[in-house]
Amino acid sequence: MDWAQIWNDIVTFFKTNAWNIVIFFAVLIFGILFIKILLNIIKRVLNKTHMEKITIGFLCVILKICLYLLLILILLSIIGIEITGVLTALSAIVLAIGLALENIIANAANGIVIISNKMFKKGDYIEVDGKEGNVVQINFLFTTILTSDNKRVTIPNSTIVNSSVVDYDSSKTRRVDIKFNVAYESDVNQVKKIILDCMKSNGKVLLNPEPFCRLNALNSSSIEFVAKCWCDSEDYWDVYYDVLELVYNELKRNKISLPYDQIEVRERKDKVVLPVAGSGIPKRVEKDRKKEEIDLENMSFSDIFSKKHGKKTKNKKKKNVDNVADENIDKDNSKNSADFKVDKVENKEKNKRSRTKTKQDVQSDVVEDENANPETKADSSNKKIKKDKK
Repeated sequence: MDWAQIWNDIVTFFKTNAWNIVIFFAVLIFGILFIKILLNIIKRVLNKTHMEKITIGFLCVILKICLYLLLILILLSIIGIEITGVLTALSAIVLAIGLALENIIANAANGIVIISNKMFKKGDYIEVDGKEGNVVQINFLFTTILTSDNKRVTIPNSTIVNSSVVDYDSSKTRRVDIKFNVAYESDVNQVKKIILDCMKSNGKVLLNPEPFCRLNALNSSSIEFVAKCWCDSEDYWDVYYDVLELVYNELKRNKISLPYDQIEVRERKDKVVLPVAGSGIPKRVEKDRKKEEIDLENMSFSDIFSKKHGKKTKNKKKKNVDNVADENIDKDNSKNSADFKVDKVENKEKNKRSRTKTKQDVQSDVVEDENANPETKADSSNKKIKKDKK
């Protein structure tokens, strides 16, 4: 590479385009300031309207991206780069990204649909695809809800658009439906009066429309009453639990029976004989497994060598097992030989002891005989004297 030529080209570029470079930095600085001021003005104007904050933030992000892209194109034209080539390259890049990120773009488009159609707003209690909670955030790709047990659930916007959405806070008021079961011998008018009085006594229950209570069904072991009343959306659960508890206590106070399922338990006195099949756990019988053969045409070299290595390791393991078995046998033989030697020594000692005992017994017998026959002793002494004289 000719570094001198490269340096000369750089110097000539700055000499010929000095004013363009100054204009480039000036447009860059003033462009960034202009975009920030313009976005601030637009946010203030939109905040004075009745538009929701989520929609305002959504529109400001889109406008910010468009303005910065326009600023980049202007800066490239100032330097001397043709915009047509940049636009064609940019369009190709956008097309490739769009094909790769199809689902993300679909979520972004569905986010625009959610905000434009006002399906729900921030703070509403909604139910989507079996998940329910208060809406916390709506952005380009996802909608975040907060459940009643304080869990954050992130739902893709495409899922929300393609499924049914239940918005419990779309209206200011909601209806509370509660069902009660009492025994067949109960007075219907008395039960209706108790339930209506309990609902009207609660200050959170609206009197217009009036609370409603009628006999709803005749079940197998009870009669069912349905009670309906209206309240503000934020008071729904308070009214539900308060009315339910109050009606239960009043029914007991008026001695109205509340039926419930019962189980009858009987004691079995006969012996239970359980059938048993077979004579116990069978012995293990190993399965005949075919050994995997090496396929040189279809198998890779790594698989072939791994199998060979596996065979070698198996053979090594078998040899090691055989060696260990041989060592154990040798140890057992050495132990047996040592035991045999010890037994042999012990037998010798026993034989010596028995021999000494027999000698002592013989000597004791001889002494006894001499003491018992003194004549024989004198004869023997006379015989010895005669032999000496001869």
